[in-house]
Amino acid sequence: MDTSVNKGAPAIPAVFRGKRLALTVFGIFLGFSGLALAAGGIELITLGGSWYYLLAGLGLLLAGVLYLRRKPLASGIVAALVIATLVWAVWEIGFAFWPMVPRLAPFLVIGLVAALLHPWLVGRKHTGQSRGFAALVAVVLVAGFAAMFKPHGVLEATVQPQQDALAAVNGGSANWAHYGYGPKGTRFAPYTQIDKQNIDKLQVAWTYRSGELAEGASESQNTPLQIGDTIYTCTPTSKVIALDADTGKERWTFDPKPANIKTWNRCRGVGYYEPAKVTNPFRFDGMQAASAPVAGACAKRIVQVTMDARLIQIDAQTGKQCEGFGDKGSVDLTVGLGKVKMNVPYYAYTSAPTVARNLIILGGWVFDGRSTDEPSGVVRAYSADTGELVWAWDLGNPAITKLPPEGQTYTRSTPNMWSAPAFDDALGLVYLPTGNEQPDFWGGKRPPLTEKYASAIVALDMATGRERWTYQTVHHDIWDYDVAAQPALYDVPDGKGGKIPALVQLTKRGQIFMLDRRTGKPIAEVVEKPVPQEHAAGDWVSKTQPYSTGMPALGAETLTERDMWGATFFDQLACRISFRKLNYQGEFTAPSTKETLIYPGYYGGFNWGGAAVDESNGYMFVNDIRMPQVVKLVPRETVDVAKLTAGHGVGSTYPMDGTPFVIDHKAFNSPLGIPCQSPPWGVFAAIDLKTKKKVWERPAGTVQDAVVNGVKARLPIPLGMPTLGGGMSTASGLVFYAGTQDYYLRAMDIATGHEVWKARMPVGSQGTPMTYVSPKSGRQYVVVVAGGARQSPDRADYVIAYALPKTQ
Repeated sequence: MDTSVNKGAPAIPAVFRGKRLALTVFGIFLGFSGLALAAGGIELITLGGSWYYLLAGLGLLLAGVLYLRRKPLASGIVAALVIATLVWAVWEIGFAFWPMVPRLAPFLVIGLVAALLHPWLVGRKHTGQSRGFAALVAVVLVAGFAAMFKPHGVLEATVQPQQDALAAVNGGSANWAHYGYGPKGTRFAPYTQIDKQNIDKLQVAWTYRSGELAEGASESQNTPLQIGDTIYTCTPTSKVIALDADTGKERWTFDPKPANIKTWNRCRGVGYYEPAKVTNPFRFDGMQAASAPVAGACAKRIVQVTMDARLIQIDAQTGKQCEGFGDKGSVDLTVGLGKVKMNVPYYAYTSAPTVARNLIILGGWVFDGRSTDEPSGVVRAYSADTGELVWAWDLGNPAITKLPPEGQTYTRSTPNMWSAPAFDDALGLVYLPTGNEQPDFWGGKRPPLTEKYASAIVALDMATGRERWTYQTVHHDIWDYDVAAQPALYDVPDGKGGKIPALVQLTKRGQIFMLDRRTGKPIAEVVEKPVPQEHAAGDWVSKTQPYSTGMPALGAETLTERDMWGATFFDQLACRISFRKLNYQGEFTAPSTKETLIYPGYYGGFNWGGAAVDESNGYMFVNDIRMPQVVKLVPRETVDVAKLTAGHGVGSTYPMDGTPFVIDHKAFNSPLGIPCQSPPWGVFAAIDLKTKKKVWERPAGTVQDAVVNGVKARLPIPLGMPTLGGGMSTASGLVFYAGTQDYYLRAMDIATGHEVWKARMPVGSQGTPMTYVSPKSGRQYVVVVAGGARQSPDRADYVIAYALPKTQ
């Protein structure tokens, strides 16, 4: 080949070729980045959004062209963009750390590269200045990266709790006999053996594995009971297991062998009944006499509700079914409900059964969004001695007080109580947190009577099941804002030297209602505020909704474009565009045929984990979820219902049979699969119930074990993640929590929120921890069920107990 044309031409040194290539590549990157930002910026402007992205995109495009032409002005434009972006970011969101990251970090990286390349544009005479600027930017980037591992948005405590005189119990004489420790649902245990001074010595005392991994969409969400020297736990498929409280050794297992249900298996706890310990038992006219224990059998009983809707009693000592209860130990809970599809299931009870004196009080869970003809939300009380139905509260027909008349059923598709109630034994009242009426997102056919009870707290007379009062937290709920958390009962000062028996109710809306539990009247101020009035065809909306202005609200602010977030400026821009396209005028924007944003989402706010109240000082510990969803009503005639991907929650379609629509769900995420709004996406907080003020707040957990698009983050960055489960507090001023997305059991100082201890678990947990003092060894244990965190692929079957080292 003839190469004579190159003879005599000077060779270009490799270093210069490298410099030219670097400048070219950087210029192309800036140019294409600028084009993308400018194109997105134009779309955002047409939607009424910020002009920043168009201007920044044009600046990057110009800089990219100048780099390709080797013009020194390119560096100046990049520097100007960095400064302008900083000014814009501070103007838009102040100095909040996480909102600043996607705004400023990309331009700092671009500025660093530009500073390093600048001498190649202008020669060696400016090398010192360029290096100085590059070093400054590098320091800012390193400092910013280090700051990612510290919590931000923290509210520090500025007051000390006011302690009440409360006797501690450390001798093993108390039991964790209810889901929330006691009937008040406070999850407060009066133990002080484990305290702030010795908790650093807390270690695993024993571990038990059930051998059952959760199936389908299920995770283990159980809070065990402790009665004497035995722990009682359950699995998602309804097995009940008794363990030695000091060793974790299995004593017995009872398998009720429920139908092969693989959708939404749950067991959040079991109940306990001891006939000999019941004081003032309810008298039931015309009913059978209580079944006397045979030769000591079933003197102590575990109460379980299976996933195929059976109420069962088990001998707490032997694990044998109590044959004198119901029909050979079992009661069919589908009686009176009419048509029930059990293979899905369409009816079950996922929460722990409530044992109040000699009654077992049960609600029911129904599959969200299926139909306007679903099983009834009837609440029923059964004799804890015989299993006979004592009373029924039919929300749609108060005339039905036991079984429906022959040939009839309880009212179909009424609001239900799928969570756990609390009860006041002295007042004789049980407090029900109710769900919204089916189907969730369109309510044009709901009757006025049942509307009254939807998304409310209802007080029933425990002896008769008759309504005493009702307080509604959402009017005409078409957002799935059902009341998911167990109420907490605590007496608050009345300002006159006395106390008011209060009920504190957390809601999915992030609102906290405080009511006089005798009357249902608010103790903390509630204001009815106007809300958007647009709604879907055939439906309607309330003109106002209740806001508990007298109590702190968490995560309840109206979102704006400024709240949109992303890992880069590209996905932040995409989230801004998506936000502007959504149907959203605030919290109560009704679902429509346009994509509609729901925030707080239907996961909460506060979900079923509920609150932990430190009864020694009146501090209430809460954790929340901040995960907005996007829903869209789709006209039924445009859809082949038989081909729908029906499921539960985001990423599914609810068929809503009997309505003009089906509804699609999806998470409001960026193109990278992370939430579009700024972190935190979940917090821990403490509220003083005496002053009704928030005391402290901090992000809940880290992204260490979070999985995005199949990749685990593995970095302990405390963004604050969505949480399930609840907290548990002790008289030593500690609150324990395990329901984060990362795999830790934590202990925090409830006075300050500071983390004083944490232990790595094999997998995450969605259970609420519990604690007890063993009557045999005198040791205090903290127990948690670790079966897997929500959104995590890791599943397991652990029950883990922690204790201080044995004293010699």
